[in-house]
Amino acid sequence: MTEGPQATGGGPAPRYRGRFAPSPTGPLHFGSLVAALAGWLDARAAEGEWLVRIEDLDQPRTQPGAADAILRTLEALGLEWDGEVLYQSMRGEHYQAALDALRRAGYVYPCACTRTEISDSTAQLAPDGAPVYPGTCRNGLAGRAARALRVRTDTVELSFEDRIQGRVAQVLERDIGDFVLWRADGLYAYQLAVVVDDCEQGITHIVRGADLLDSTPRQIHLQHLLRCPTPRYAHVPVALDAEGRKLSKQTGAHAIDPTAAVPALTHALRFLGCSPPGDLSEAAAPAALLDWARCAWSADRIPRQRGLPMPTEKGTQIP
Repeated sequence: MTEGPQATGGGPAPRYRGRFAPSPTGPLHFGSLVAALAGWLDARAAEGEWLVRIEDLDQPRTQPGAADAILRTLEALGLEWDGEVLYQSMRGEHYQAALDALRRAGYVYPCACTRTEISDSTAQLAPDGAPVYPGTCRNGLAGRAARALRVRTDTVELSFEDRIQGRVAQVLERDIGDFVLWRADGLYAYQLAVVVDDCEQGITHIVRGADLLDSTPRQIHLQHLLRCPTPRYAHVPVALDAEGRKLSKQTGAHAIDPTAAVPALTHALRFLGCSPPGDLSEAAAPAALLDWARCAWSADRIPRQRGLPMPTEKGTQIP
């Protein structure tokens, strides 16, 4: 792959530096707790750092007070983080600098296509169900106004070894198409922001939900273009509701009760293939449970599925 502009920042990284990066569209629920706990345990078991980043770039979807509620819940659960919390909404100049560098290197071009036009022009779907962009504007806009900025992909197979899911491979041009870095609504795209942030924060390991597994090749592509190091990835199964849908605010996920930290942590540990002793799962404070879990932690125990049913207790879903 052709080398591109050098991203700035980062500095020397520790042997292990992980992160949890929730979107503040609602309170912390069981699905996001699973990702947070897995990342925290993976970092602490390696005697590494665990950072928290609030991905509030998409302000129209941000719920007022949600970021603070997430942080308070993490504290109540005993999942303390290192350093200051990073907010994407405060980092626009960093994303713009990366976008400008990619444009100067010739990797980015303007696109005038609407979603309807893209859907009408191709029947091929990407792994996430979106239509594969057919490259309509690669060679110019034909007098039309630009709506977005896309990054060029290529026909080289891009693969990586996920610590949980195994080998993942995509040919981006065929399977995804040139993807958006700057959106028609004037916002920087998630794929660009997450790569810039991970690079500048010196992230070495990423533990997150398997719903983001198919986005990882796109992020690795950008890492290569920006000459950023590629972290090691581990994608844990996402929690599914009774109808097999990803647990989320949109599907009615309940907020984690900060006053019931031990039951919430116990259910999340069991979901991750780690069953604590009965006396610890009934402890009054989460510290003893987390100490045991850190010593017992192994990513090898995590089920190798993209999604698993949410755990139940006496027939009732655990909030």
